[in-house]
Amino acid sequence: MDVYKPHVSGITNFVCQHKKALEAQGHKVFVFTLGNLDYEDEEPGIIRSPAIPLSDTGYYLNFSFSRTARNMCKTMDVLHVHHPFITGRIAVRYGKRYSIPVVYTNHTRYDLYAHHYLPLLPDALTHTFLEAYLPSFTSQCDLVIAPSKGLHDVLRSYGVTSHIEIVPNGIDLAPFQNPRTRHTRTELGLPESAKVIIYVGRIAPEKNLTFLLRAFAVVSQEQPKTYLLLVGDGPEVDNLRDRAQKSGIGEKVIFTGCVEYEDVPGYLSLADAFVTASVTEVHPLSVIEAMAVGLPVLGIESPGVSDTVVDGVNGLLTRHDLAEFSLKMFRLMSENNLRARLAKKALEDSEQYSILNTSKRILGFYEELVAKYRERREREEPGKGLLPIVRK
Repeated sequence: MDVYKPHVSGITNFVCQHKKALEAQGHKVFVFTLGNLDYEDEEPGIIRSPAIPLSDTGYYLNFSFSRTARNMCKTMDVLHVHHPFITGRIAVRYGKRYSIPVVYTNHTRYDLYAHHYLPLLPDALTHTFLEAYLPSFTSQCDLVIAPSKGLHDVLRSYGVTSHIEIVPNGIDLAPFQNPRTRHTRTELGLPESAKVIIYVGRIAPEKNLTFLLRAFAVVSQEQPKTYLLLVGDGPEVDNLRDRAQKSGIGEKVIFTGCVEYEDVPGYLSLADAFVTASVTEVHPLSVIEAMAVGLPVLGIESPGVSDTVVDGVNGLLTRHDLAEFSLKMFRLMSENNLRARLAKKALEDSEQYSILNTSKRILGFYEELVAKYRERREREEPGKGLLPIVRK
């Protein structure tokens, strides 16, 4: 991975939970990552290599692993990469060198992230780069995993012809179905009668939170007892605070700042509904987590979100239109029977995203690939292909 803990993101959370699920089934799992050499990992099997920090992004740069990491890497049965650029290239190189199958999961809409973080780069140039890069990279992988049908279609639109399997992201449902701590409205300075709509995630430009604030400002005028709780941290916090104050909703928007992942269920449990205005997701864990608590979700039609939220069934979806989004937010917070019906189905639908189920499916792909490589080695070098299916 290009980056792992202490950096907080949906990818790091997913990898951590996938790792634990495989370990619970008796497998040995290692995370090869760059930088943060002084960080004290609480979990076993984290192999870090020296790298140069890329400003204050949390990411590091190096085009090779340490000797220790390389020696360990070549003993793996499968290399599963989650970033296609730095560590992805390293894994492909080692996979070829040591005859190890490589699996790649695409977690990010790189086209849309570039729009926010490289605004001077023309969209056409970004598209051209991805059309050239992603097909080339994925052709060197044995399997590509897309967490949603929407992301599968995006990859195909960039010319990826490799075999793609759709496997949704999974989470450990238990902490969300039974939070270890439950935060209260009083704790946050809210009246007990308040209705709370919550967002959990990075407070960053690609999450479309300015749009969300504008919609909430409209709803707040009609429903003054409704509050917006933003759980997370990021570069847009100060900007959003300022916008909220200037819009006259400063007292109705609560910023928690960065919270421990273990505390997220407690914040979700005090809310009445979950909201996201992001259109840059591939299959957001935050939406699954909200559903696991039993919250209906309001989102915008886009890959990932539309693959999880079914309009009128477990949540509400809108076009990327401020008036429509504001109206459905108003409905969600004012129609108690609608909210209760959607919440019940959201909780039921969350069961399909258990990390135990999704990890077992991925494990099946690992086993197929390892068996395929073992048979190939046996044909090429009789007697040397008898390796375990997946290392335990």
